[in-house]
Amino acid sequence: MTIPEIQHMSPAQLRSELQQGAKFVVYQYCISVVVMSFKRSSRVYFIPAQGTRRSRSVAAYCALSLVLGWWGFPWGPIWTFSTLVGNLNGGVDVTAEMSAALALHGPSA
Repeated sequence: MTIPEIQHMSPAQLRSELQQGAKFVVYQYCISVVVMSFKRSSRVYFIPAQGTRRSRSVAAYCALSLVLGWWGFPWGPIWTFSTLVGNLNGGVDVTAEMSAALALHGPSA
C-alpha cells in the first residue's frame, strides 16, 4: 500500500506529525446498480496536523455517491446517506491501525 503524502517523510518525521495531531483517514462511497449496492472505502489519506480532513477528496467521494449511490433498492439510499454523513464528518479515522501497520509506536530511530 502506498500513501503518496508520506513517501518523502522519515519514520521520525511521521511519528512527530502524528504526535502533533496528524491523522490517517479513509473516505467511503456508494455505487448502486438497480438491485445491487456497493459501499467501498477509498485509499488511505494522510492529513497533516495543520490540515483539514475535509478536502477535494471528500467532495469527489460525496459526488460519486450522490450520482451513483442512491439507485439501488433498498440499500442504495441508506448507504448513500451514511457515506455522505461520514465523509462530511471527516471520514473514518484509521490512524491507530496505520500506526501499528507502519510500526510507528516503537522507540524513535
